[in-house]
Amino acid sequence: MKYKIINVNESNREAILNLRMTHEQQAFIESPADCLKDAEDYPEFRPVGLYVDEQLVGFAMYGALLDSAGGRNVWMDRLLIDERIQRRGYGRRFTELLLARMVSEYGKQPIYLSVFEENTAAIRLYEELGFTFIHEYDSDGELIFQRGE
Repeated sequence: MKYKIINVNESNREAILNLRMTHEQQAFIESPADCLKDAEDYPEFRPVGLYVDEQLVGFAMYGALLDSAGGRNVWMDRLLIDERIQRRGYGRRFTELLLARMVSEYGKQPIYLSVFEENTAAIRLYEELGFTFIHEYDSDGELIFQRGE
């Protein structure tokens, strides 16, 4: 299989907007439309489509966000795989590819993400990929995890 990460643009925007989440997942992540709106409002976010063999299977968003000390923290902010093709290992593989892409773009440094405590499947995946809970919470009450130094 050939995996690709492609920036969201006019040619794939409509397909991104048609990605679907399960009912349960809607409590854990914003819709693709909300994500793209956030990316328009905050240019530090980089929205991308996730493709397997030229087929769109998901969406992600990442970026380097300002912290309270005036520095920048690298965040993997959103990740979703379309509900019609979940449980095929795409989430794990694209998380690995996104992490490599972030290191390539921002250099080797800690990478952060946040996740609701009830999203145990995501927490298990992130822990398996080297993330640890840093005992902090974001403004929505999500657990903050860090990978790296």
